[in-house]
Amino acid sequence: MNSEESKNMNSNINSVVGISMGDEGKGRVVHEIMDEIQEKYNCPVECVMKVNGGANAGHTAAGLKLNLLPSGISNPKVPNLLIGSGVVADPRKFHWEGKPLEAKGISVFKRLKIDNKCQVSDVTHRLLDLAWENYRIKHLGEPKRGSTGRGISPAYCDETGQWQIYYSIFKKDRKEFSKKIGEKIERAQDTIKHVCKADESDWYNFFKILTEAEIKANSDSIKDGCFEKSEFMFETFSTSQPFLLNTELIEEVYWKAGRELIECIVDGREILLNNIEKKKHIVAEFGQAYWLDKRHGFTPNVTASHTFGAEFFMSGGIPLRKINQIGCCKAYDTKVGTHHFITKIDHNNDPLGERLAKIEFGTSTGRQRMVGWFDSVEKGIALRYGGFDELVINKLDALSCPSLDIQLLKICTAYKLIDGSIIKEVPQDDEIRKSIVPVYESLESWSENLQSCKSFNDFPINAKKYVAKMVSSIIQVAYPRGYSSKILPRIKFIGVGPDPKQIIRDIPATKILIENY
Repeated sequence: MNSEESKNMNSNINSVVGISMGDEGKGRVVHEIMDEIQEKYNCPVECVMKVNGGANAGHTAAGLKLNLLPSGISNPKVPNLLIGSGVVADPRKFHWEGKPLEAKGISVFKRLKIDNKCQVSDVTHRLLDLAWENYRIKHLGEPKRGSTGRGISPAYCDETGQWQIYYSIFKKDRKEFSKKIGEKIERAQDTIKHVCKADESDWYNFFKILTEAEIKANSDSIKDGCFEKSEFMFETFSTSQPFLLNTELIEEVYWKAGRELIECIVDGREILLNNIEKKKHIVAEFGQAYWLDKRHGFTPNVTASHTFGAEFFMSGGIPLRKINQIGCCKAYDTKVGTHHFITKIDHNNDPLGERLAKIEFGTSTGRQRMVGWFDSVEKGIALRYGGFDELVINKLDALSCPSLDIQLLKICTAYKLIDGSIIKEVPQDDEIRKSIVPVYESLESWSENLQSCKSFNDFPINAKKYVAKMVSSIIQVAYPRGYSSKILPRIKFIGVGPDPKQIIRDIPATKILIENY
């Protein structure tokens, strides 16, 4: 590694971010970083922090499927699993994820630290999430937004409307919680009925949808006896009267869930600052990705939080300082929901698309992901305006073509506008973006299985060229006026299999890589 490419490697804060539209394998990256720090410094990461979002972030780390808890939970040596103030979290979800892990011998609640200012989300947010989606489809005639139905956007709406309930409330007298949750329930009932214009059948169907989703998501926990099936029956919160919730039960359930977490509720700022001052290592785990940021993505196909960079400091509540930001992507693209997908491959008729689709399902929802060719313009703009110091490329092994039935792989290096002009930027106008077509460069495929590779030198030449083209195309987009004087992001590692340690670290320095291949 040369000095330019290591400019931020002396930071003890590593931030893991997505540079596509989510599902880049960030949880796996967190796990590898923890192992790397342990090996290099002979001490564990002191804190893994979930920065943003809520239970809409799906990670698989060390074989564990997580939505709300940080991926760092897979490493028993990490003493602090911090939930930042920028997170919206249902207290029941902490128990739904934590108790089954505890039953498997994984320490959760002794390590879990929830910031005082973390926002409580609850069943009303989930009902509002479904109601607004219903309104969008039935009354506005718009397509589905692709929400996870976890109540994330309505919870953040409470924050901007100054209606939020913080986790610190569980340390106080129940009367304050009772008042606030009662007001919240009344607002939700009125909003769903009079603003979202849901009818009676819609109302009762919302509870059915939530019940089915959670029973499916928690099927293993039910099977293992961690929870009764009744734990996930949302119909218990409804009453025989439409648009009238069981306020007493909701209050009781959420107060109990929150109070059981009282030892976990802390001032997260002090955890971060104390460890930074002691030069301990911190890993910041972002949900979603740059192009799903509520401000920089394309509404309505965005999340409700900030998904990049400086949000670590806002969620952590600490001053800006040096940080090493790691951008994650796959060797091909995936999207879930109703996103406009510029490089989409028809997975029903294309051999590679069909193969990739078999391994691409969302951790949070189980939804089939769309698959597509690698879009370097998207990633280049994320580098230009979001910035990252290191790059991780996952799932390169998935592109191996054993029988060489697929002769060519494609990388999108530019876009063509309707007037025929070529651009290397993502139009901010969504209507223009939806009219562009990808400009591809084709590269020869390879037949070798990469999963047994231990070094970059073990790669077949065509795999090396594919990696170099991905990286050079990103760099050319990020630095349209040339990059000779720029400090380029280092390729931290390339994932060549699903198991821990199936990664390649000895990639040549970025400038050498793109000049030699």
